[in-house]
Amino acid sequence: MRNLIDFLVKHSTWFVFAFYVIVSCIFLFDKNPYQHHVYMTSAGKLTAGVYDLSHNITSYFNLRETNEELQVQNARLEEELLGMKATLQLYQERYYADTMTVSETLRPYRFIIASVINNSIHKPYNYITINKGSRDGIRPEMGVVDQNGIVGVVNIVGDNYSRLISLLNPNFRLSCKVKGNDAFGSLVWDGKDPGVALLEELPRHTIYTTGDTVVTSGYSAMFPEGIPVGIVAGSEKTIDDNFFTLRVNLLTDFSRLSTVRVIASDIADSIRQVETDTNESKQQNKQ
Repeated sequence: MRNLIDFLVKHSTWFVFAFYVIVSCIFLFDKNPYQHHVYMTSAGKLTAGVYDLSHNITSYFNLRETNEELQVQNARLEEELLGMKATLQLYQERYYADTMTVSETLRPYRFIIASVINNSIHKPYNYITINKGSRDGIRPEMGVVDQNGIVGVVNIVGDNYSRLISLLNPNFRLSCKVKGNDAFGSLVWDGKDPGVALLEELPRHTIYTTGDTVVTSGYSAMFPEGIPVGIVAGSEKTIDDNFFTLRVNLLTDFSRLSTVRVIASDIADSIRQVETDTNESKQQNKQ
């Protein structure tokens, strides 16, 4: 206690000075409007600066929690976006099914409407992916068309998705003929123009003119007879005098594929079963 008293007595001059300064400041800023305004402005800036610094420090330590909340919100928004896309795609497929025109050739058949989710046209071997699979009734070797013509044939089937061999694939050969003529040949893509294919092995006596329509021949379980494929654009030179090749402008625009129809047919299934049984019988006879 004595030490405290000695300290106060020793520095009493400074304490008195500080007291008078505080009292003077109170009278100065309280009684004079201008000094009062300056004080309040300065105090406000100082207070705002302190609050801002405090906010920045708090925000820095809350960044991890904020980022986690943002991740959760982003995931929720992505789920909603995917749901909206799926709904929109479903409505598009229903609209396509309700408004599509079906030729007389395809009236006896059922269709599974699907959307193209992946497609290539400039590769040497092109494939197409659709958003329907075995759960929707898709099976290998089903033919696929759009509103204009032939698209391809189902190659690989998953539960919810399927892959097609595009008509723009040299491994896919389609039996076709010039409309109004019974002679048929094989339509194949030569890997050049995605809008042009070649109708090969046509007998020399086949009659045609530029502008004639090329249709499916019906000699396939995948496609019935008479489906439009393309328009004759001219002939190609061949080394075989008994056959010739036609250049065909395809009706299907593969660069704008969106919604397609997979042909579902009990007749086609029966034909495939008969052909399979026949092949198995031939193999057994050879053995």
